Amino acid sequence: MRNKILSGVLGLCVADALGVPVEFQSRELLQQDPVINMRGYGTYNQPPGTWSDDTSMTLCLMDSLTNGLDYADIMKKFLSWLNEAKYTPHGKVFDVGRTTGNALHRFAQGFEPLESGDKSEYGNGNGSLMRILPLAFYLNAKYGKDFMEKDAAIEVIHNVSALTHAHPRSLIACGIHISVADSLMGDVQLEVAVKSGLHKAREHYETKDAYKKELKHYQRIFKDDFMTLPSKSIRSSGYVVDTLEAAIWCLLNTDCYESCVLKAVNLGEDTDTVAAVAGGLAGMHYGMEAIPSEWTEQIARIDAIKNLCEKFYLSLR
Repeated sequence: MRNKILSGVLGLCVADALGVPVEFQSRELLQQDPVINMRGYGTYNQPPGTWSDDTSMTLCLMDSLTNGLDYADIMKKFLSWLNEAKYTPHGKVFDVGRTTGNALHRFAQGFEPLESGDKSEYGNGNGSLMRILPLAFYLNAKYGKDFMEKDAAIEVIHNVSALTHAHPRSLIACGIHISVADSLMGDVQLEVAVKSGLHKAREHYETKDAYKKELKHYQRIFKDDFMTLPSKSIRSSGYVVDTLEAAIWCLLNTDCYESCVLKAVNLGEDTDTVAAVAGGLAGMHYGMEAIPSEWTEQIARIDAIKNLCEKFYLSLR
């Protein structure tokens, strides 16, 4: 578990940092000048190795879970990031999603944590999907490796998403992501693990009336031929369905961490988040040794991230 946490979180962080300088660039532009290494400046004028809100909010969640599950505490840590620049690479907050910002504002005004998130169909950005990965480790430790078969565990996934993104479509995306992450905990061939995770998630949601009709938005990802889709049919926007599809597609169509996250970044548009979601899963599967050291050496505050991962691991024991 220790290595899975470290490789998953750093896999997410490194991929996030690779995508930050080119966020919002088109796929066509990146085809002319593809990202092949850690860059700096660009979209947000940040130095190489700078990670975004994806990693910051992942660290907030992980730090909170170190002391057990407390939805109010998670939101307080999100606020400490937003308002005090804690959990940031350089003491500066940038790239805050609208839905996330609105939810944190409501919580600060006195809304209950689980009433702060956006329940509307227009609140289906990828802002909860990008930060949900630590829950895979927490739920595995609390409920065991078959936690996707337990309604109580899936309720936790939904609640942690709903702090900011509460529409059923976002809850399903987070459930699918965590199910795939859980399947990657074991020493299983990549395609088998991913398909197993997808199958478990689909099996669960098909039995729940509240989610059945929303499954139509994920029909492509559940099909056997999903990985063979051409890149032109894969969208890499900030819409939660697009982000999840793009991340899983990149994972299935590459054979190492480096190629997975570079493929994700070079899809364009929401480069940091698509890469972060793909990178967390790829990091878990391929391990720390697969993440290029020349990339990790440039990551801002990497020692602090490693220490938080270790603290989280020890709390789960």
